[in-house]
Amino acid sequence: MAADETHGAADEIRGAAQGDAPVPLSVLDLVTVGAGRTASDALRTSVDLARLAEHRGFHRCWVAEHHSMPGVASSSPAVILAHLAAHTDRIRLGSGGVMLPNHAPLVIAEQFGTLEAMAPGRIDLGLGRAPGTDGATAAALRRTERLGEGADDFPQQLAELTRFLDDDFPDGHPYRRIHAVPGPVQATSPGGAQSPHRPPIWLLGSSGFSARLAGTLGLPFAFAHHFSAQNTVPALDLYRESFRPSAVLDEPYALIGVSALAADEEKEARRQVLAAALSMVRLRTGRPGLVPSPEEAEAYEFSPMERDFVDSWNANVIHGTPDEVRSGLDDLAKRTGADELMITANAHGGDVRLRSYELIADAYGLPTPASADTSGVPSSSEMRSGGTGRE
Repeated sequence: MAADETHGAADEIRGAAQGDAPVPLSVLDLVTVGAGRTASDALRTSVDLARLAEHRGFHRCWVAEHHSMPGVASSSPAVILAHLAAHTDRIRLGSGGVMLPNHAPLVIAEQFGTLEAMAPGRIDLGLGRAPGTDGATAAALRRTERLGEGADDFPQQLAELTRFLDDDFPDGHPYRRIHAVPGPVQATSPGGAQSPHRPPIWLLGSSGFSARLAGTLGLPFAFAHHFSAQNTVPALDLYRESFRPSAVLDEPYALIGVSALAADEEKEARRQVLAAALSMVRLRTGRPGLVPSPEEAEAYEFSPMERDFVDSWNANVIHGTPDEVRSGLDDLAKRTGADELMITANAHGGDVRLRSYELIADAYGLPTPASADTSGVPSSSEMRSGGTGRE
């Protein structure tokens, strides 16, 4: 890769902090479905959220892959990202992530090559090695009971996917004549032309394995602080210690996912995160369901063990008034040295999630519709009143 191409690849990875934010701020959307709501409702909120993030200066918006969870409607990130690409113009969109062992590398290369053709220069490919679900569902997805092999073979699967994306299998390789389309092969076909962009690969993780692999390969790294907070600093340290400059990056770049919810009043923020915590209690005890309402959570009788879990879980959720959330995010960025914060807001109602991102943007003085080119983009109040997406 030439020097100018290397610089271009890094530019598509690194963000720029907006307003008073210490680092670039981004969005992780789990497409949560609240009790009494439908998946269609959740997906409309996802469109509103991506558009809000775009016109308020968030750097990127990612969608996570989960399966067999009634309260999380993000089983097909590529499909959702295509929808979001059709309703946005500038914001980076990506997977946070696609669970590589669940899919054939060629299929992922084709899907993200298609997304890149739809939204040139705006697509990220974040990859994880966990199933994003329970073992039985993972077996159904992969059509095999030998689940350990998928995780153990992750480096080999990653190498195969990368070669499909770059269309550079060596002569003699059994896949040499197989091409991911859309992709580079179109540029080498007679009369062909191809976008200069290729979705940058990110490695995702909640432990040290992907941190070390990302560092060794010189790739950007995303750590799941929102559900593995105790491992965040050790994993980031390992990533930086393992980092080797590559054609993608000349120095480490790490973002962390963080749960944060802002509300106009601290009491309301506490109500909302209690409902989200009850959803996690049910998931962790084999009773996954829709995200309960705050009223249901307030009426629920938590056992002592469940209460301990809720207290521990919510200790890692930055929540409160906008100023309190800003303070918590500032402290987290300083403590971890993260290059980017990717915020996920888990709540029963889509309006609550949208309001949270809006309040966080205001707290940091991020761009407003009046200070940015937002022609055709509805205000957040219009979004909350039902003005969703482009007709």
